[in-house]
Amino acid sequence: MAFFLKFTPQAEADLKSLEKDKRILKRLKAVRKALGYLETNPQHPGLNTHKYTSLSGPGGEEIFEAYAESKIPAAYRIFWFYGPDKKEITIITITPHP
Repeated sequence: MAFFLKFTPQAEADLKSLEKDKRILKRLKAVRKALGYLETNPQHPGLNTHKYTSLSGPGGEEIFEAYAESKIPAAYRIFWFYGPDKKEITIITITPHP
């Protein structure tokens, strides 16, 4: 099942920031790969997708966290929810893990 990815202004800014910083090209590649997995299969094992319970979407949607990287300091994560339309995923933010 394929999904259309919709980006919030924050997520767009996060991605543009990654694209501008040539020092972290490897991280940008990992984020793009993870976004590709989200488009085709949000439950792909490489994403390690799980619910993020301390937030909810603008309409009360469940928020999910997907891994773009793991096992490195400040590994990047993608926060997202299903919708607002069918077969659509809204990317909220792309951020390093605290």
